[in-house]
Amino acid sequence: MSIAITTLMDNTQGEHTGLIAEHGLSFLVETDDTSLLFDTGRSAAFLTNAQKLCKDLTKVEHVVLSHGHYDHSGGFRSFLEQVGSPTVSLHVGKGFFTPKYARFNASYQYLGNDFDESFLDKYGVHYEEVGETQKIANGVWMVTNFSHAHPEETIHPRFMLQGPDGWIADVFSDEVLLVIESALGLIVLVGCSHPGILNMLDTVRAHFHKPIYALLGGTHLVEADSERTKCTLTSFIEQGIAVLGISHCSGSEAIALATEGSSVHYHNTLGSSLILEQ
Repeated sequence: MSIAITTLMDNTQGEHTGLIAEHGLSFLVETDDTSLLFDTGRSAAFLTNAQKLCKDLTKVEHVVLSHGHYDHSGGFRSFLEQVGSPTVSLHVGKGFFTPKYARFNASYQYLGNDFDESFLDKYGVHYEEVGETQKIANGVWMVTNFSHAHPEETIHPRFMLQGPDGWIADVFSDEVLLVIESALGLIVLVGCSHPGILNMLDTVRAHFHKPIYALLGGTHLVEADSERTKCTLTSFIEQGIAVLGISHCSGSEAIALATEGSSVHYHNTLGSSLILEQ
């Protein structure tokens, strides 16, 4: 099975200077059996980038949104209005539609989605909220409900949910990741890794019992101290992850260490493509 993973949106422009960079993330995954989007950036800009990269998004069958923050789900409305059709299925984690905020002193800033279930119903979109590992297509899986074996991986207390009984801490139970099976090992795509990237990778290994070949996406190490960042990158290398294409919210220190530590050089920036022929 051939696999191509193209970065349609990221914070860093890289060598593709004709593309639009923004604080957000989006991957296009193309296999012999399906085409899907993992996250949609914060705006319609990823659609423009796809067009410039000659990627046909009308072939997309599935959209997976890693969690309910605007920089990962913000382009979905535009995708549906400009490209999508009722044949597109949306897959999210349980709790995705609960309004998300960041608390700054006594004020709250909305960080959530710009659409809800009624918008999806209007367009006749099939959607599901997933609470456990689930197969999406041949060799493609969603994983959620992560273990918590690494106490150093904490969630910043500014992240809040607006529940029916008031404000509560957001533990990101809606976060999901994507696993693509390949002959070289598992390819793991992550959005922001709020539950902790090591916790998330532990869950992947426990379910699939296969080595992880590649890790792409946001690890939220941008807020970690240098010691935790170095320990996390050391763990990636000790796990034998060959391709470390971390980006978005990973932070410059983690990205630099990943570039140095990868046994297969792959600098994941806007417009990059990881292609495997099997």
